[in-house]
Amino acid sequence: MNRKSDTSVALTGDEGPSAVIAVTRALRVLEAFGVNDPQLSLAELSRRTGIHKTTVLRLARTLAADNYLVQKEDGSWRLGRAAGWLGACYQATFNVQEVVEPVLRELTIKTGESASFYIREGQQRTCLLRVEGPQAIRHHVRIGAALPLDSGSPGRVILAFSGEPGEPYEMIRRRGFHLSLGEREAEVSSVSAPVFGLHWRLLGSMCISGPTSRLGEERLLELAQTVVDAANKLSYAMAGSQRPAMQLEKPSTWHP
Repeated sequence: MNRKSDTSVALTGDEGPSAVIAVTRALRVLEAFGVNDPQLSLAELSRRTGIHKTTVLRLARTLAADNYLVQKEDGSWRLGRAAGWLGACYQATFNVQEVVEPVLRELTIKTGESASFYIREGQQRTCLLRVEGPQAIRHHVRIGAALPLDSGSPGRVILAFSGEPGEPYEMIRRRGFHLSLGEREAEVSSVSAPVFGLHWRLLGSMCISGPTSRLGEERLLELAQTVVDAANKLSYAMAGSQRPAMQLEKPSTWHP
């Protein structure tokens, strides 16, 4: 007689042919917790994972046996020390370049333009990493170059999400991105979005840039969501979490 437990059934489709149902479900239970969730009830775990409560309970008890979860006296669940150890190992071995460069490269492939990641250093922004686009005519920025914060879309985004008051920063925060046409360099355009880490701490900004002859306002607005998606993907990678689906409302045609 052939019997298959749920630990031996392979998934197909989005989760991949080699994924095992029990492992995938257990990971979903762990991923249900966020930085603002010290504990979650069984019902809430079921709601967030989309898994029946009896299955969640079985998975939670299995995870608790190896200290990945802990059940509190009121029946709710919290992450255990084994989950904390994995997080500490991740942080200790984290390599920024290994995380940022693939996202920049993917953004370059999708847009056909050069992609950069900027961080704030005092009153300037520094190009930490950059992937050049395939176009023969393109905008060049040297890695390590220090540029002004208040000129160009990457710096404006950093200022806006650092809490800079007034317009245009209120508008940038509302839109979630900023575009610039010839602001820092004549005939150079860019569109940028913020990148965050744990607890929504601002890490920097991601942008694509190129000649205004190719990247006019209309084209930048078309590419804005692609840049925001890439910035979101990098944000959740930097925080060691998953990337949620985020969509922009259709933006107004505004730039400085």
